[in-house]
Amino acid sequence: MSLEKPLEHVLVPKHEIVAKAKVPDILSELRATLDMLPKIKFSDPALAGAGAKPGDLVKITRNEIVGENIFYRVVIK
Repeated sequence: MSLEKPLEHVLVPKHEIVAKAKVPDILSELRATLDMLPKIKFSDPALAGAGAKPGDLVKITRNEIVGENIFYRVVIK
């Protein structure tokens, strides 16, 4: 593991900001509101360089033995 690029480690899942236009569709699919979803701080190292702001929805893709799992988090201050 490189200490210079910890976010490239195999155990760190992919984090990406969801486009504002797609948020209503995702919330509808999840049958949830932004207030109901788990939170992630904008200072979380996994969001470094992503430009996440409080209120953004983040898609986290974890590669598991049985395939990919997708989770969503709301960015907070």
